[in-house]
Amino acid sequence: MDALLHANRYPLRSKTPWIVRHGTTKHIMTGHVTVTDNDAIRVIAMRRPDKKNAITRDMYRAMSAAIDGAQTDPVIRCIVITGNTDVFTAGNDLDDFLKDGTSGDGDGVSPAPDAVKFLYSLAQNTKPLVAAVEGIAIGIGTTLLFHCDYVLASNSATFSTPFIHLGLVPEGASSLLAPPSIGYQRAFAMLVMGRTFNANEAREAGFVNTVVAPGDAATEAEKIAREICALPAEAVALSRKLLKTPPEELTRRIDLESRLFGERLRSEEAVAAFRAFFARKKR
Repeated sequence: MDALLHANRYPLRSKTPWIVRHGTTKHIMTGHVTVTDNDAIRVIAMRRPDKKNAITRDMYRAMSAAIDGAQTDPVIRCIVITGNTDVFTAGNDLDDFLKDGTSGDGDGVSPAPDAVKFLYSLAQNTKPLVAAVEGIAIGIGTTLLFHCDYVLASNSATFSTPFIHLGLVPEGASSLLAPPSIGYQRAFAMLVMGRTFNANEAREAGFVNTVVAPGDAATEAEKIAREICALPAEAVALSRKLLKTPPEELTRRIDLESRLFGERLRSEEAVAAFRAFFARKKR
């Protein structure tokens, strides 16, 4: 029932009238997100360097639309998600996130609906997804990687999920995807203890495929995407479907995590943790 309610609240396919292709390359910037189609590859890039690519509601909407639009575009065979040459993302823009999470009916079920919709887009995505990570990947910047099919990271990359330090719980279906991907003990260290992994540790753990030189992640990711695009499309799609956790299972876990996350946002622990966090920022 939760999944059905969320499916109605967060439609799984967004209309994207801004997608217009001219020749084989198309480049569009919407807010702090650029979407570039290079032949069969759609590159989604976060571009908010002054805020370390901290993700706002508008950025979530733009990325969801780009992912959803690719589902019905027969030309697009692979999606690449990346950031800047020195930073992937600092995670949620907390000021924006808290405004989003505390708006609406306050039922505590679905904090930050645009973030949840983005997670639904990842869960329902049917096209191979390649990530190129430079610098920090914090919070959802790390958990979204468990939805990716191939992850490249520069040796400057670091991965952290500091949910526990804010009195919160994991999100992005990471509580479901991380344990089988990297092992329960590593998942506990990452998601519960808030341990930071460097690029080589992430590769050893198994959620990064390839470590490259700083500044090379996006270029190398497009090479991987082209390699995937050269494979038989139907065979890739079916093989990927066999390998992936079913979307229905992912959305159920996203629902559960979102409900608990919303409850935790209102807890005494989280309120105190956020108060301390914003006090440190003002110093």
